Amino acid sequence: MITGKNIHKRYGTVEVLKGVDVEINKGEVVAIVGPSGSGKSTLLHILGTLDQADAGTIEMNNTQISSLSGKKLAAFRNKHIGFVFQFHHLLPEFSAMENVCIPGWLAGRNKAEVKKEAERLLIMLGLSQRTENKPNQLSGGEQQRVAVARALINKPDIIFADEPTGNLDSANAKELHQLFFDLRKEFNQTFLIVTHNEELARLSDRVLYMKDGKIV
Repeated sequence: MITGKNIHKRYGTVEVLKGVDVEINKGEVVAIVGPSGSGKSTLLHILGTLDQADAGTIEMNNTQISSLSGKKLAAFRNKHIGFVFQFHHLLPEFSAMENVCIPGWLAGRNKAEVKKEAERLLIMLGLSQRTENKPNQLSGGEQQRVAVARALINKPDIIFADEPTGNLDSANAKELHQLFFDLRKEFNQTFLIVTHNEELARLSDRVLYMKDGKIV
């Protein structure tokens, strides 16, 4: 479903990625683990089109996304990719419902249709009573579930998650772990997750271990 070949990335004099090859199949939950500075998040951001490799190719569903740029790249990202980060990045002035709807509205979809889908997702994620609450009125676990709903609103092919439980307590982290696997079961959703959480890594279908800019 997504394949990266010979990916290189350098920041100044530091070579962060040293020719990484990776392949993720549809419906897989794959974890990337390794010490800080090993290149995990850089690889995730490049595969997710948030950053650009210095060399190498990335293909998703037969589209060479490494050759896209500008509006075409932004449109592809919004349609095919969802993101969940350690810090949820919800917009504080908007309600949970509005935060979830924004990617759908940016994609030019019918506003009423997007809102209906957002409501369905929030109910499924146990947030039916919190749709009009703003982020500062939600717990950390609730905010992260809103971020998951936002990532799902455009029915993406893959969700990239960068330390998604890093800012949660153990109980909320376990709930989020279970949620990922429930979503995989219900939607055949694909996940690529950078994590230091050993439990989440163990639950994954595959674990990719990175060290010194390579998968080992």
